[in-house]
Amino acid sequence: MRSLAAELEVAPMSLYRYIRDKDDLMDEVVDELLRRSRPEPPAQGAWQHRIMAGADGLRELLVTQPAALYVYLRHPVVSPSAIGRMERMLDVFRAAGFDEASAREAYAVVQTYTIGFAALEASRAGWTPAEDAGAVAHELAAFTTPQHFASGLRFLLDGLEQSVGPTAAGAGVT
Repeated sequence: MRSLAAELEVAPMSLYRYIRDKDDLMDEVVDELLRRSRPEPPAQGAWQHRIMAGADGLRELLVTQPAALYVYLRHPVVSPSAIGRMERMLDVFRAAGFDEASAREAYAVVQTYTIGFAALEASRAGWTPAEDAGAVAHELAAFTTPQHFASGLRFLLDGLEQSVGPTAAGAGVT
């Protein structure tokens, strides 16, 4: 907080009128990152593709912005931008025919998978197994790519569709 105050050329105590502590500041930063990057589902297309685009946008933000990942791993993010994003993702599930409870459950599954995958991907960025580690180590190292994220998310969405998915009335909605 002191270094931020110095950079802003204000007294450290004046920041506390607007921000309670470092965690509050980090929450504000994440809200701004979400607002700017808009990792949301597109307005058109099949529901699965829309959800995948929104999830991949969040994954990319979390991998490229360690501060955002830090906040998401510490507590649920309930900033205005995060809540707006959640509502838009829920709207996609609802429009696809998921009932309210199933839409919320599906969102929770996709959100948890996205945050967890991003944490693993970020933590392994730049890591390569030793040359003598063997084929299995190299194969496991390759599991944290954006392509593997998309593949796993497709599996999740297929499973959600089969277990709690769209009703017959909403299944064809895009």
